[in-house]
Amino acid sequence: MGCMTDTERFFCKCVSNLSYSNPFLPERIEHEKEVLGSDFIERGPVWDLAARPGEEHPNITRIGDCVEAVAASVRERLASDAGADAEERVLYEDLILYLLFHRTRNGLYEYLLAARDAAGRGRPVAFYDNFERDVRHFFAVPGIRGPERQDPAHLFACFSQIRRAFHFIHYQIVGASMPAARLRAAVWRSVFTHDMRRYRRTMYARMGDITTLITGPSGTGKELVARAIGMSRYIPFDPKTRTFREEDFEGSFYPLNLSALSPTLIESELFGHRRGSFTGALEDRAGWLEVCPPLGTVFLDEIGDVSENIQVKLLRVLETRLFQRIGDTKPLPFRGKIVAATNRDPVREMRDGRMREDFYYRLCSDIVVTPSLHEQLADSPAALRKLLVFIAGRIVGEGAETVAEEVGEWIERNLGAEYPWPGNVRELEQCVRNILIRKEYRPAPTKPRPPVERIVADVRAGTVTAEELLRRYCTLVYAATGTYAETARRLKLDRRTVQSKVDRALLDELLER
Repeated sequence: MGCMTDTERFFCKCVSNLSYSNPFLPERIEHEKEVLGSDFIERGPVWDLAARPGEEHPNITRIGDCVEAVAASVRERLASDAGADAEERVLYEDLILYLLFHRTRNGLYEYLLAARDAAGRGRPVAFYDNFERDVRHFFAVPGIRGPERQDPAHLFACFSQIRRAFHFIHYQIVGASMPAARLRAAVWRSVFTHDMRRYRRTMYARMGDITTLITGPSGTGKELVARAIGMSRYIPFDPKTRTFREEDFEGSFYPLNLSALSPTLIESELFGHRRGSFTGALEDRAGWLEVCPPLGTVFLDEIGDVSENIQVKLLRVLETRLFQRIGDTKPLPFRGKIVAATNRDPVREMRDGRMREDFYYRLCSDIVVTPSLHEQLADSPAALRKLLVFIAGRIVGEGAETVAEEVGEWIERNLGAEYPWPGNVRELEQCVRNILIRKEYRPAPTKPRPPVERIVADVRAGTVTAEELLRRYCTLVYAATGTYAETARRLKLDRRTVQSKVDRALLDELLER
């Protein structure tokens, strides 16, 4: 006989599934339903952009109350030497971990807000004593060792990281569409991997060695993704001083736009230089690879624009974690994490010889792809309204709802729902500013995308029907072959079917190119 009833065992399994699910995917909501049953309050499939920092959905409160009750009951039985089988021991540990996080979540959020202000850093975390006491209380029962040999400081550091990561991912990567939710989920995996148990055991100390490459069109928030990753790193907690080792998690993010600098300046900014190593080097200078602390992050934006010479030098950093200042021979260690981004297709750049293969394969250990605004709105047209409110809030503060309504109405009248937003979210921000100031927005004239690129983009966005895809594909092959018979042979279709599917307007556009 175990120490849990069948109902308690099922409840603990549901809580365990909830604890280790990605919080930004719909599966998280499904696990909440399993835990609460009929007490579940319906919500959207993803975390709502409209939620305010610090606000908590009633489901979270209800789950916490249920966990408190079950944990107290099961612990009492364990303390009285009620035997627990192997599965129950694991379920109990997961239940207590959820309970401990639930009890500290508000204190951790208040600490996060205080630590973002220089005046609030360095103060001891007073509620850690209660946390440590709770760890000892719930794990000091027969047969229960607790995770990581009951190291409260490590658990506390993990919980702090989880709270901080959720905050920065949720409120920096905006969007209420499913593509935006998948992006947030991808960033969560970049921080914690897909296996939180393994991360908590070993990977927390090794993620700085893994390079993250962010790809996607210009204006889709690649730097915001990089910031969320950089500011969500694991920071050890010192139980003696009751402080974290590094509290300036925002100041340890070092962004560098490589496309805006000459090769010499790129090298100087990254690696530093010795006095006299080149014209204008009037004194020794430490580069960002040297300045970056062990828990810091160097962000290399537009990595696809750098020369082969710089690729070779960066490759050495990625392989050996060593570099040299310009004009010096002394090797220096790089102790932080590298996140890179490009709006180019890195695989195509590699195949065309503009990016070294060995460099690409050092960058691609972790890849995050940012969706275009067109993809987000194709999935959820209502997401535009929420994005407008968010952008307007950053620009005007009070009155954001009114501005968003005004901008939304102007877009609907003048651009329409099918406007592709080639500049993505960055263009949408300028649209809001233009309408706020001039009551109009004039999109920049853009060169039409090649037909093949439009087809690929529509397929990726999932906005093309099977019938329309067949029509476009038949037209594309016919433009290449010039005959219905050859097109039918290649596609294994009837000749008359091919003839009926060819789109004359699209064909003219293809032949013009």
